[in-house]
Order: sequence, then structure tokens, then C-alpha cells
Amino acid sequence: MIRAQTEADFDAVAGVHVRSTQASYAGLLPAAHLASLDPAVFAGRRRALHGQPGRHTLLADRDDRIAGFASFGPDREDPALGELYAIYVDPPAWGTDTGWRLFTAARRVLRDEGYPAMRLWVLAANDRARRFYQRAGMTTDGVPATHRAAVGVALPKLRYRCPL
Repeated sequence: MIRAQTEADFDAVAGVHVRSTQASYAGLLPAAHLASLDPAVFAGRRRALHGQPGRHTLLADRDDRIAGFASFGPDREDPALGELYAIYVDPPAWGTDTGWRLFTAARRVLRDEGYPAMRLWVLAANDRARRFYQRAGMTTDGVPATHRAAVGVALPKLRYRCPL
């Protein structure tokens, strides 16, 4: 089931975010950085962003647990476009349709809100995510940037786009 995030979900969503980040970025980010990720910090960020106009977080429930989430809203560079800020699936739910259902739901909400296109950023070395977005019809628009994951850790990222 896909549903909107509530305040009661912040801690559980933060746990999914940390576990997924640690699994997704193993080998891409320093192990010490990944080990230092704190779900309480992630939950605090959720609390700070909750309720901001135009921002949404949808959750996928599976077996009475939060299996993943997608956060999205107006593009941070061009608010006339939509942006998928984050989509993470708990590693035990990888290989299910959880990510696809979240992506599809986020895309639908952005389209229904009148955005003509959706963009997102992905680490250039994150092949798994890039394949997922390409299968979903997204293409890189050639705009590169640098993701600063931690002090002294800067990785190339690419912007992807698709019409809604």
C-alpha cells in the first residue's frame, strides 16, 4: 500500500533511509561515513521538512512495515519543474515492486500538480539506481554536479529528467 507519511512515521522512515543508504552506497562512500549515519539525525531532518508547501513523502507499506519512501516536490533549481528528492527501499524489499510503485506514485502526484517534467540527481557511479531510472524512461540531460557526502568526499552526480 502507498500512503502519505505522517509524523508518527519519522523514526521508522529514518531507519529505512539509513539502512538503504548504507547498503546502496557500500563501496561508493567510505565505510566509516556509512557506519556513522544516525537514524535520529535523519528523523530530525524529516521533522524539519515536514509540512513545507509542495513537498510530499509517500511510503510503501509491506507486511505491516515501511518498506520504502519517496520524497518529492518542486525542483530546487527550477520550481516550474518537479523533482524526486529521494527514493529509498529497505534492503529486504529490494527486488520487489516497492521502488517502482513509489516512483510511479510520485510521478503521478507531480503530474497531477501540473509539473511538465520531473528531474532528479543520482551518483554517477550508482549503476543500480541509474538502470532503474533509465527503465522508468528517464534520461540524463548531461548536467553534471558534485555530491559532497562528507568532509573530503566529493563524488560526481548526474541529473536525470523525464516528461510527465
